[in-house]
Amino acid sequence: MNAVYALTLGFILVLGAGPRLIPLLHRLKYGQSIREEGPQSHQAKSGTPTMGGIMIILSLVLSTMIFAGWTKELILAVFIILGHFALGFMDDYLKVVRKQNLGLKARQKMLGQIVIAALVAVFGGLPTDLWIPFVGSVDLGWFFYAFLIFILVGTTNAVNLTDGLDGLAAGTVAAAAGCYMLVCAAMGKSDLAVMLGATVGACLGFLKFNYHPAKIFMGDTGSLALGGVMAAAGILTHTEFLLAVIGFIFLCETLSVIIQVISFQTTGKRVFLMSPVHHHFELKGWSEVKVVWVFWSVGLIMGLLGLLIYIVG
Repeated sequence: MNAVYALTLGFILVLGAGPRLIPLLHRLKYGQSIREEGPQSHQAKSGTPTMGGIMIILSLVLSTMIFAGWTKELILAVFIILGHFALGFMDDYLKVVRKQNLGLKARQKMLGQIVIAALVAVFGGLPTDLWIPFVGSVDLGWFFYAFLIFILVGTTNAVNLTDGLDGLAAGTVAAAAGCYMLVCAAMGKSDLAVMLGATVGACLGFLKFNYHPAKIFMGDTGSLALGGVMAAAGILTHTEFLLAVIGFIFLCETLSVIIQVISFQTTGKRVFLMSPVHHHFELKGWSEVKVVWVFWSVGLIMGLLGLLIYIVG
């Protein structure tokens, strides 16, 4: 029940924060710079306020603090979220100050993610077992820590890549977090269920302002931190393989970029018209709204499939 309360409060807090934060960001001229190599239709979005992730993350953390008991797992989850929030904030701040789509360098951002993941691996004191559907719990030993770093870095980057269309990341994270909330509730991990409920509420509230045509973008401030939410859910429940199903959209977005890069570097040809894959469908003639709704639907279906796998597996 506390997860539902956290969901409701997260939703209300973001709805209340939006009308105050958006005008403030306008006055500060914290507008998004659109990369020139992206779809030309996106150039009209230049100047739209960014860093909306501030109200998402602060709302979900506050809601979690109010309704969850402070267990070791929850403290680790909040550390992961706030660590990526700080990293994303630095990236966004440099972009708005420089007035161009150039924040932290890729290697700087990657280093920050690895440092956060390494701190969790070293000081988290997590068991080294992993739940594999239809197999059971398997102890990975020391390999678990390398796997943990891979999952954390990969998931946060995956959600970051998904944040390319109005409402896309907020809606897919809401669906995935909602399904993981039910998994955590079934496990008896009520603290994590509360955090995920707060995430659902905050993301749904953000859609009020981020749905097409967006009045504000979440920026890396939001997308990296929300990636942290999803990574924490998988790692702290030891269901990293389930994360690949529930976060299917994030996985597809990442794979599309990897496939595109490998194909172009080895053959000189592109598999997709543009990556991440949501841009491919845009260039195929789909409207932005259609792409978002299809991705939301697929994300929800795969999330429910992941929940089913956990129940029967």
